[in-house]
Amino acid sequence: MSDRRAVLAALLSLIALPALAAEEGSGVEPVALPFAVKAMRGPGSDVALSVATSGLLPVARAPASADPKATASTAPPPVVVVWGEGGGAVLSLDGATLRTTLIGAEAIEGFAAAETPRGAVPGSRRALDGPLSAYLTGPTRALGGAPGQGTVLTLRERQPLGVTAEPKAVPVTTHTLAPGDDRVFAGRTPRITRLDGRTAVVAVTAQGAAGSGLALAVKGKDGAWTLAAQTPPQAGQGPGTAPLALAGLADFSGTGTPQIAAIRAPDGEGVLQLWRIADGALTEGALTLAGEAPGYAGPAAGEGAELAALVPRGGNPPDLALPAAGRGAVAVVALKDGRPVERARIPLPAPAAHGLAVLDAGGTAKKILVGLADGRLVAVSVP
Repeated sequence: MSDRRAVLAALLSLIALPALAAEEGSGVEPVALPFAVKAMRGPGSDVALSVATSGLLPVARAPASADPKATASTAPPPVVVVWGEGGGAVLSLDGATLRTTLIGAEAIEGFAAAETPRGAVPGSRRALDGPLSAYLTGPTRALGGAPGQGTVLTLRERQPLGVTAEPKAVPVTTHTLAPGDDRVFAGRTPRITRLDGRTAVVAVTAQGAAGSGLALAVKGKDGAWTLAAQTPPQAGQGPGTAPLALAGLADFSGTGTPQIAAIRAPDGEGVLQLWRIADGALTEGALTLAGEAPGYAGPAAGEGAELAALVPRGGNPPDLALPAAGRGAVAVVALKDGRPVERARIPLPAPAAHGLAVLDAGGTAKKILVGLADGRLVAVSVP
């Protein structure tokens, strides 16, 4: 009996060996955490910015400088925040070394609660960029909307307070935009960018059971916001298909104007799309499809995970990191010429589920952090 057990154990070890070798040799490293990851926020998110400037971390605050030009040294460091039922952690890069700082889950959940401002659609998250915040409001039951959708895009901007001898509330202006009688805003977090020197916001719209498109809001010179352009709704790849997922907003082509990376049918055999914004023509038709490629994944409807992130390339246009279809691998994709071209595809030990984020140490080191479906967190070396 013992001999049979020994033979069986040897056979099982041979079966398991290729998978283990592939995982160890693929540049995928496990990140040891005392809890299972259930949520994740990347650099630039509301939670990451709040944690980095809260004083909870030794690396959160750089030494103060009297030089008004020393903005780089006082900027909060890029961090990734993860948490679960058993705790939370903040991850950052110290050179090429990944640093992990454990923090109580209650503290992080307090920051996460602020992602949904008062009056916002329950479960939605706001986008932040300096004094501007953008989020979804408005009930959708009358329109038959899905959870997380909103009839209105709300834009709130803090205004300069000026010199005052007495404490005063910071003045705030609020603008609201609707996508039209037959559309609502899908449950996707908006993205903020700059366009022709003006602040702009990109959001996803939904129409009917399966149609979705893009909407571009732009701030005019007079301070007023307008919904400058929308794309026609695209049908998904089956009934109940999730709406478009915003994957990235950057100058992928090196033209000086940002482009929009989105995923159609992100919960199936998704199609990665690159949308161009016409120069100086912010009207209907200003958003044009520059290229697309099938075989990628994004968050399903109602899923709050961010599953794509920009990969900086020094002075070159950034790449995009996102899961391949099925979420069993991370793809690093270049979009410079409009047509998505993969630079690398790295297998994962379990499907991506709770988030994907990139940490960059000034171009000297990069790590893609992925929250897996089984609660593990892994760090993928960027090729």
